[in-house]
Amino acid sequence: MAETTGEGAKGGPYFHKEKIKYSPEEEAKLERQHFWRIIDAFRFYRVHVEEQVKRAERQFLSLPKRHQNMLPNVLSNLARISKCADHNQEVLQAIIHNSLHMFENIEYGEREDPRKARPSTTFDMDKLKSTIKQFVRDWSDVGRAERDSCYQPIIQEIQRLFPSDQYDVSKVSVLVPGAGLGRLAWEIARLGYTCQGNEWSFFMLFSSNFVLNRCENVNSLTLYPWIHQFSNNKKSTDQTRPITFPDINPQSLPLTSDFSMVAGDFVEVYSDPDSWDCVATCFFIDTAHNVIEYVETIWKILKPGGVWINLGPLLYHFENMANELSVELSYEDIRTAIVNFGFHIEMEKESVQTTYTENNHSMLRYVYDCVFFVARKPADLYFNGQEEEEDDQLQSFPSAAKSPRREGIDSLT
Repeated sequence: MAETTGEGAKGGPYFHKEKIKYSPEEEAKLERQHFWRIIDAFRFYRVHVEEQVKRAERQFLSLPKRHQNMLPNVLSNLARISKCADHNQEVLQAIIHNSLHMFENIEYGEREDPRKARPSTTFDMDKLKSTIKQFVRDWSDVGRAERDSCYQPIIQEIQRLFPSDQYDVSKVSVLVPGAGLGRLAWEIARLGYTCQGNEWSFFMLFSSNFVLNRCENVNSLTLYPWIHQFSNNKKSTDQTRPITFPDINPQSLPLTSDFSMVAGDFVEVYSDPDSWDCVATCFFIDTAHNVIEYVETIWKILKPGGVWINLGPLLYHFENMANELSVELSYEDIRTAIVNFGFHIEMEKESVQTTYTENNHSMLRYVYDCVFFVARKPADLYFNGQEEEEDDQLQSFPSAAKSPRREGIDSLT
């Protein structure tokens, strides 16, 4: 698949990797190493799964012959898993082929033996397998129910707070940190709002770049996301059942849409005060080392009168991870901090049940009991000694900020 250039709606790029500041040479070197480490994980996938399959074969063949004879389908199922892994690897190769030059202002050099599969850590392989399941959640028919339970409440609140009959929604700016594969941000942009997704993970960035910019034909691609699950299968065929994606053409946004994706750490990329009408976070705030830093950043970047919409649990990503800061707070403590910053909580539900990349055929299924709230930054605030009064007219709500990361940019997408 050849690398091509392209643009998002309104001529803007879907992706732009912002260099916040000039980095020391060592920091650039570390980022380059990180980039290629993730590329290596994509390339190592087939070898990793094949190791799992070979192990399962050895375990089975160690059984007494009379027991093996009672299980005539086990080896053929393992062979199917290997073929499914081969197919997944083809999709992963297409993803990284379109990722090597995806950032317009950063290049990561070239590698010797670019197709060589270098060994990856268990941690990176688990991240990759989780990313494969993100295609189910965000871009397949199978994930529709999950999207309806997670994304629709947020979208409905945006529409309630910024109704199209009272606002020029193209001037309402919505930021979606932790955008993953981009479906929530894409859906918001499809409704006419100016929407920007932000993502830090290269696993997610490579995959979202592929689905948003290289996939046009509906349900034209196939993945086998459950082949890595060797436990809690009711049927052997459940492990090898496919999903197709994308369930909708990601490039079908109206020409007037204003949609973009920005790569980088949320608190580093977004530092301009009073820039956004709405920040929408879904399964995001528990990705923080220090969740209060997230709250502080959201408070800073929201315009006076702007709103923060949040839905998600508190499964802290860095908990028990060596050499990583992680402060695990209860929702009660976070809520106290939100109020102490000055937010007014206008709507709050402490029990919204939903799932995350669920295998709906599995014998083990997790349900998250999420919090869902809308918090507003008051319109009456003092800046530089001057008070800004809230305008009673809805139509004069502050217009959407144009992110400086998008203006005047021609980018590879």
